[in-house]
Amino acid sequence: MNEFEIIERFLSVDSVKRKDVIKGIGDDCALLKVPRGQRLAISMDTLIGDVHFMSEANAADIAHKAIAVNLSDLAAAGAEPAWITMSLSLPKADPDWLADFSRGLKRMLEFFGVSLVGGDTTRGPLAITIQAHGFVPEQVFHRRDQGKPGDLICVTGPVGGAALGLMVARNELSVNPKAAAELLKKYQTPYPRIAAGIALRGRATSAIDISDGLLADVNHISQQSGVGALLRWERIPLSPAAMQVEDAEVRMRAALTGGDDYELCFTVDEDELDAAKNALETVGTDCIPIGRLTGKPGVRLLRDKEDIQLEEMGYKHF
Repeated sequence: MNEFEIIERFLSVDSVKRKDVIKGIGDDCALLKVPRGQRLAISMDTLIGDVHFMSEANAADIAHKAIAVNLSDLAAAGAEPAWITMSLSLPKADPDWLADFSRGLKRMLEFFGVSLVGGDTTRGPLAITIQAHGFVPEQVFHRRDQGKPGDLICVTGPVGGAALGLMVARNELSVNPKAAAELLKKYQTPYPRIAAGIALRGRATSAIDISDGLLADVNHISQQSGVGALLRWERIPLSPAAMQVEDAEVRMRAALTGGDDYELCFTVDEDELDAAKNALETVGTDCIPIGRLTGKPGVRLLRDKEDIQLEEMGYKHF
């Protein structure tokens, strides 16, 4: 099976018909139209087998995660997803694997109303690179560098579950079967907070998706905004499944430095907190204050009014 047969049989996903796609897959370039009054938001991530996902995982779940982590970046920006391009590297052309991957891909594209408009396939180690494109109105793009001292730091949901799910997948963590299944699901098939990002337009002063770990991503906002951050451990939310992990230190490390949660972390003026909560409630998402931006540089964590020494922030590629 050659490259063009793979594309024709498994990757020509055209079930999402968008009026802004003038020409999609089939030419050297896609031809696309940005609506009037909108700005184009673009992000790209690469997922490598046995680095960002388990190579032996279900192919539909791999496709799901590849889409989710890229759309999550658009969610952090407050953008509405529109198109993706995809580069797929495969060690071999396995029709069964490709059919499963295609099903997961199609499911996610249809769920979010996104068109696959181009890309590439090649032989090599298992890897998926996706470039996601979305629209955001002028003046409401969420950035990392607009936080100010006094802003509340909030998250849209529990953290640490994906890192614990990876430990379950690697047989490094023993937990009851129901909790294990929930943690694995959080790691393997996260959902980007697209609706939450849109609901926060004009309310969040800064935002980021939690991909490298809570501390690391709060630190990104802190550094780029030129402010400090103070987090309170007792306010950081854990899922019921995560609370089933008996070792409190394992739970804490996962919540603080584990990646792949893809909740949003954002800052909001204290006077806008109720408005943000109400806006997020309309899309079924939580708004959980966990700390505050400060004028003192650096990220601090308080537990029982005592500073916790932070030796690591989160995941690093190098």
